[in-house]
Amino acid sequence: MELPKDPVMLLSVVNMYLRDRYPSLEEFCQSNGVSQKDLILSLASIDYHYDPEKNRFL
Repeated sequence: MELPKDPVMLLSVVNMYLRDRYPSLEEFCQSNGVSQKDLILSLASIDYHYDPEKNRFL
């Protein structure tokens, strides 16, 4: 899957997939061949962090 490079657009896309299709960030990353570490770092750059209880970036 080709994810947006812009962190704000990335946030929107990832949260949509987490809400609609994947029960965890780990499963999303594995299914789409995405580096979980890189994704977390990219979204941390705009001060969003993964909340596993809510399964979304806040």
